[in-house]
Formats: sequence, C-alpha cells, structure tokens
Amino acid sequence: MTTHHVGAPGPLPEITADALAARLGGDGAPDLLDVREPDEFEAWAVPGARNVPLGSLPSALAGLGTDREVVVVCASGSRSARAVAELRAAGIPAVNLAGGMLAWAAVYDVAELDLGPARVVQVRRRAKGCLSYLVGAGSEAFVVDASLDLDHYLDAAADRGWHITRVFDTHLHADHLSGARALAEATGATLHLNPADPFGFPYEPLADGQWIDLGGQIHFGVTAFTTPGHTNGSTVFEVGGRALLTGDTLFVDGVGRPDLADHATEYARNLHRSLHAKVIALPGDAIVLPAHHSESVTVSADEVVGSPLNDLRQRVPELGWPERRFVAWAANRATPRPPHYNEIIRINMGADVTPEDARRLEFGPNRCAA
Repeated sequence: MTTHHVGAPGPLPEITADALAARLGGDGAPDLLDVREPDEFEAWAVPGARNVPLGSLPSALAGLGTDREVVVVCASGSRSARAVAELRAAGIPAVNLAGGMLAWAAVYDVAELDLGPARVVQVRRRAKGCLSYLVGAGSEAFVVDASLDLDHYLDAAADRGWHITRVFDTHLHADHLSGARALAEATGATLHLNPADPFGFPYEPLADGQWIDLGGQIHFGVTAFTTPGHTNGSTVFEVGGRALLTGDTLFVDGVGRPDLADHATEYARNLHRSLHAKVIALPGDAIVLPAHHSESVTVSADEVVGSPLNDLRQRVPELGWPERRFVAWAANRATPRPPHYNEIIRINMGADVTPEDARRLEFGPNRCAA
C-alpha cells in the first residue's frame, strides 16, 4: 500500500485487494465507500461498504469523518481515483482500491484449523463467498469444492508436504464452476461424487456412510453422508468426528435452501429429513465448515469461517422446527434460477468450457448463501 499525508502532492495512495481482505473483519478495518451507481452496488459489493455514487459525493462530504481511513471502491479503480482526490482535498484520509471490483474478484486467502492428526485449510474466495477445503494428514490430502483456480490447492498442498490423492464436491454446483474434475486430472487423484446428481463423466461414486481413509499410517477417517435437499446429491463429509464439511446443506448463519423453485416442496422436505436424520445427529462439538458464507458473516484473516454444531443447534431456530413448518418456510425461500444457471450446470455436468466463458461465468457475487 502506498501512503501519503493528506493533501501532499504525488500519486494517489492505493491499497491492493489482497491487503484490503487482510484488514477486513478486524479492529483495523477501514471504512469502505463504493462510488458506483446504485444498481451496480446492489448487484455486487464488498461486504460492509456503503454506497455514495460519485456524482453525489460533494453533498456527502459533510457526513464523512476525518479520523478513520476510507477505502474507495468502483468497478476498475477509475471513478474511485477521482473520488479519492476529492476526499483528500477535503481533508479525509482516503485511499483507492487498486483495480476496483475487478481486482476484488480475484482475491483468495486461507485460514487453518488444527484437528490433531489432520489439518483443514479453508481456501476462501472472498468476492464470491465461496469456501473450499484442503484436508491433510501425513503426506496425503484431499480437496473439497475446488474452484477452477487450481494453483491455490496445488501450492498449499506443496507448502505443507502433502500430495492430493482424492477430490470431492459436496454437490452439483449451480453458482460457480467446479474445479474438481480438472484438479483430479492435474494431480492423478481419485474423483469422488454423489451419483444422485447427474454428472456426465467418469468418477468414483460415493455411498452413504462410506469411510475413506486419509493420511496413510495415521488412519484419519472421513465419512460421507448423503444429505439430499439443496440438490439430490448433496453430501456432508465428517472429518474424524472433528469437522463437518456441510456444502450448502448447513451454513454458519442458517440452513440451506432448495436449489430449484419448481421442486421446492420436495427438496425442502428432503432437506428437513437430511438435517434431522443425518446432520443434527453428528457430534455436537464438530466444527461446521460450509461451502459458502453470506455477506452478513464476518470473515477475518487467519480465522476459519465455521461454528460448532452445538452452537448452531442453539442459534439457528429452523433446526428445531417440525417438518410442516420447515417445508413451508424453506419452499418459500426457493428462488428462480440465478443468472447463468443453465450454463454453469451444463459445464459442471461435463460440458467443455472456454477460458473466456469461464471468466464471464465466474465474475459476480455468490447467490447460494444469500
């Protein structure tokens, strides 16, 4: 980050998207000011930002303080640079988010959870709210819900002396492109998927209650539980009784939702049964680690997005509802198919994708944990 005294000549100060991500969620978090138009802001924004369009900035200066740094955001860094110049001229310590939302879209970071014989590395795709996992014990590791940016998993595994031997998806993703198949091909790992979702390429089918050993002589076990509801093939992975990789079945701030509005009642009924017959019965001190987080969840550097299952039993009222009430509520939450749903599903089922289409489809917010 470039720093200058307010009012000093020279280049406008900037902060990188990676540096901003490291500061969010902590005591030193800056104020975030998004100067795009309201429709741009409503479609997608950095969590915690407030919207003051560039044209409205002069009338808003009086309401901005001068004692806390302000990071200014726009689409690519151009409008925000103009806003920074205006704010600093008014004595407000403003810095520009270099590259704007385009740069924010590329931010990944990691946090780790020590499970004794194993470690879980949570790979966070900050702009999209996607969470994926590298779980290692001994010299082996597996990956759950990989994105297309394979280097994040390959580098993290290499840094820890792990070889990726198995790759999983918790379900057929509809909001983002899966990197599971590409990662398995790149590493020679076995690809495991739930056949209840319609994948159209070779893989090793998962079975309910299947035990998978990780870590060679350490014998650290992973158990797969099929939990239909979000999709027919949704799966929760229990890691040695210590962590639960819950996909889109259970989040840290609520339960999942039926993936398709036109099957909402059926899927909601399945989801209730999965939560009560499978998930809630798992060890209460196990840490729930979901595949997404909503904008209401604070993400802090070096701290995993997760919560003990017992805490969620107390904090999430829907987990205690009877089936009829839950089904009526969950079915009402089901939404129409999000943008690019059909394209993303088709590709995740096995269709080819060009690099240009991948970039287009991957840009934008998370719509699974909204």
